[in-house]
Amino acid sequence: MTIRILPAVGDIDSARALTTLLSQLADTEPAPPVPDSTALLDTLARLAAESLDELPEVVLVHERIGPVPALDLIRDLVMRFPAVGVVLITADTGNSVLTAAMDSGARGIIGLPLGYDALAERVQAAAAWSAGMRRHLHSGAPELYAGPGGTVITVTGAKGGVGATVTAVQLALAARASGHNVALLDLDLQSGDVASYLDVQFRRSVADLAAITDINPRILQDAVYTHDSGIALLLAPAEGERGEEVTDRVARQVIGALRSRHDVVVVDCGSQMNSATAAAVEMADQALLLVTPDVIAVRAAKRMVRMWDRLQIRKAEETTTVVNRFARGTEIQPSLVERVTGTKVARSAVPAAFKELQSVVDAGRLQDLDARSTVKQALWTLAAELGLVVPQEGGGGGRRRKASASDRGALSLRRRGGDRGAVTLEFAGMFPLLLVVMTILWQCVLYGYSYSLAGNAADEAARAATAAYAVHGDVPGACTAAGSRHLPGSWKDAGIDCGVAGPVMRATVEVDVPLFFPGFDAGFHVRGTAGAALEGDDG
Repeated sequence: MTIRILPAVGDIDSARALTTLLSQLADTEPAPPVPDSTALLDTLARLAAESLDELPEVVLVHERIGPVPALDLIRDLVMRFPAVGVVLITADTGNSVLTAAMDSGARGIIGLPLGYDALAERVQAAAAWSAGMRRHLHSGAPELYAGPGGTVITVTGAKGGVGATVTAVQLALAARASGHNVALLDLDLQSGDVASYLDVQFRRSVADLAAITDINPRILQDAVYTHDSGIALLLAPAEGERGEEVTDRVARQVIGALRSRHDVVVVDCGSQMNSATAAAVEMADQALLLVTPDVIAVRAAKRMVRMWDRLQIRKAEETTTVVNRFARGTEIQPSLVERVTGTKVARSAVPAAFKELQSVVDAGRLQDLDARSTVKQALWTLAAELGLVVPQEGGGGGRRRKASASDRGALSLRRRGGDRGAVTLEFAGMFPLLLVVMTILWQCVLYGYSYSLAGNAADEAARAATAAYAVHGDVPGACTAAGSRHLPGSWKDAGIDCGVAGPVMRATVEVDVPLFFPGFDAGFHVRGTAGAALEGDDG
C-alpha cells in the first residue's frame, strides 16, 4: 500500500530537509509541504469534502508551524479528521512533550535532527493506525466520521454598537428554523449580551471550560443552555474579568467540540479582538464583519481587516462585510465599503429600522421579532446567502393570476357589449387629454434621466477628485474632466464642482433639464451630489 504523506512545515530549510528524507522512503507518496496551519486545514477540508479516501494517511506537523501552535493544531486535526494519523516533529523528545502530544491525539513524535529510520518507523505506525481506523469507519459506523464537522460562522463588529449580537442571534434563529442543529457561542467576553437578548439566566459560561483540557460531550452538555427556540447557548461569563481565562487554546477546544456536535455554530465575537476571538475568526468557515454606513465605522472595519491580515488570521478577500442600518440616501454605499476595506460585501444589506427591534430588545425576546420586520427579513435573507437557510418560493402568484384573468374577462364583456362607433367617438374626445398626459410623462422621463445623469457624473467626479487629492494633483481639473466625460452631448453644459468636506470629497453636478427634446432649455435645473471617502486619510 502506498502511504500518502502531507507535511506541514513553516521553515523553508526544514521543509527542504524533510522533503528530501520523505522522497527516500519506500512505498510513500509525499505531497508538497504546506507552509502554515491555515493552508493545512484548508487542504484537508477540501480533500474530505470529496471523499474519506482522498485524505492522506499521515500528516507530519513541525513544532514551529504557525500561526496556530502545533499541539493545538494537532488537537483540531484529530477532532475534525479522525482517520488521519498525525505525527509531531520536535526537537524536544522529553516525557512532558511526549505526554502532551499524546493527549492532543498525535500518533507519535519524531526528534530533530531528522533521521531516516525514526521517520520511516513513525510514518509506518501512523499509516497502519490510519488504515485500521478507515476500515472501521467504512464497515461498522460511517456516521462516526463527521469530516470537517459543522459550519462555523463568526460575527464581529467593526466597532461597538453596530449590531453584531442582533445579527448573530437572528442568524442562529434562521438556521434553527431551517431544521439545523445550531449552537450560539458568545465570545464577547467582557460585555456579552446574548443572554440579555434571549432572556436567559444561567450560571454556566464558556469560562467554566477554561481549566478543562479535554472537553467531552458530558462536560460540554453541562455548560450549554438549551433555549426554548432549540438553540444551544454557550454564554459569556457574567463577571467580565473572567473573560481573561478564555485563551485561544480554550476557544479552539470549545469551537471544535461545538462543531463536532452541531450543524451550525454561530460565534458572536463582539468588537474587541483578543486571542480567543482571533482563534475563532481563524477557524471560521465564514467570517462576517458588521459595519454601519458612516466614516468612523468604515475606518474601523478597514483597521480590523488590516489587523487580521497582519496577524495571519484571515485575508480581506475571505471576509464578508455586512452593511447594517443601510438607507438608500446614505452617502456611503456598499460598493464604497467594498473598495475601502478590500472585502466582499454581502448582497443583503440590513435596513435602518431600530423601532422594529426596540420592543423585543427591551423585553429580551429577540426570538419574537415580527416576521414582517424588514430587519428580520434582511437578516434571514443574509442567512440564506450564507447557506444557512433554504429560500422558500413566495406565494401569492395564483391570486395575482386569478385577478388578472378576472380583469381580462370583464374587459371582454365590455368589448362585446360596446358600440364601435361610441368607442371611436369617445377616443376622439379623449385624445387631447391623452396627448397632454403623454407630454407630461415624457417631460418627467427627461427630468428623471437628467437627475440620473447628474448623480452618475457627480459620483465619477468625486472618485476622480479623491484620487487626485491623494497624489496632490489637480483636483478641480480631474473633477471637471471625469464629470463631463459621463454626460451626453446635450447635457455637456453643466456646472461641476468638487471640494473637501471633512473626511469626504463632495462633488456637485448641476445640469439643465431639456424641454421635450435634448437641446431645448426649459429653465429647469437638477443637481446631483456624491461623496467619496478620502482613503488616504487613516486618521
